[in-house]
Amino acid sequence: MTEKYKIYLSEDTRSRLINDAELFEFTKKDESVNLNAFLKTLIVNYFDRYRKDSESLLSNIKQDLSSITSISDKDAAALADKIISTYIKADSSQSGKNSALTLTVSGSSYEILRIIENNMLKDTSLSQYLKDMFNSYLSIPRSEREAIIFKDSYEDIQRALNEHKILSFTNTTSGDEVSYLVEPYVIAPSKEEQCNYLICKDVYYKKPRTFRISRLRSVFVTSDTFDIDPELQKELQEKAIRSPHSVSLTVQAVVRLNKYGVKKFKAITKNRPIVSKIEGDLYYFDWPELQLQEYFERFGRDAIIIKPASLKNRIKRFYYNGLRAYNK
Repeated sequence: MTEKYKIYLSEDTRSRLINDAELFEFTKKDESVNLNAFLKTLIVNYFDRYRKDSESLLSNIKQDLSSITSISDKDAAALADKIISTYIKADSSQSGKNSALTLTVSGSSYEILRIIENNMLKDTSLSQYLKDMFNSYLSIPRSEREAIIFKDSYEDIQRALNEHKILSFTNTTSGDEVSYLVEPYVIAPSKEEQCNYLICKDVYYKKPRTFRISRLRSVFVTSDTFDIDPELQKELQEKAIRSPHSVSLTVQAVVRLNKYGVKKFKAITKNRPIVSKIEGDLYYFDWPELQLQEYFERFGRDAIIIKPASLKNRIKRFYYNGLRAYNK
């Protein structure tokens, strides 16, 4: 069964939902953002949590009102509803008008909307209920939102972690779909809590790897178990805290920053490495080489790699290839 519903969202809510859909790579065949597919997944994976959280909040407010006043249970319930609708779910402070969105649902998402229509609306519309649900979802940190959208993958990965089972999945980061067998060690959010990463050991190549969980497909917990390597576990847990999106070789690096480089270092916070010490214009780092490369490639002549030679050569090659491309 397929059904279409018209819902109304503020421009801010719509824009933030589109941002999540884009970040989590919900796309159509023409590579444009597939907001409808994203919202269907959100509804299916978040409805139970939203319903339980809403009921718990309402119940707690009613209990607090009843305990501190002589108000009746009926009046406490009515006042609790008023408080939630006025101060918690209200989005009147958002600028701009609401815009219409046609949501096409089928399967599980259609069944959930039927449940909402038949049981959850009371004095509100379906459009308002969904808007409240979406705003509630957006109030959660993005790394937790990712766990909601990719709920099935997270549950399988967590089970593999708990039971020390080998995981199988495919990944499309490089454009081609590649299959992996890994020993999972830890799930860690990135420094800015934008995405979560599975840090693991590749079964075939016997080396650490990291994967953004939202890019994993066909996640499967195999029946094969593995023994935890304590030394590797300690190493990967340290990387999970410092730079979960990169498990490349950690190097001791020295970078010379001019005054513009210092300003950039203060301003560019995404994936910024932690400084070990500063001596004049020299900045010292004990950090994964690949992350240092990706970070300082944005600085141009305002950051010069002094050592190690391997990192210096990586940066030189990056700018050399860019120059050649522009000169063609």
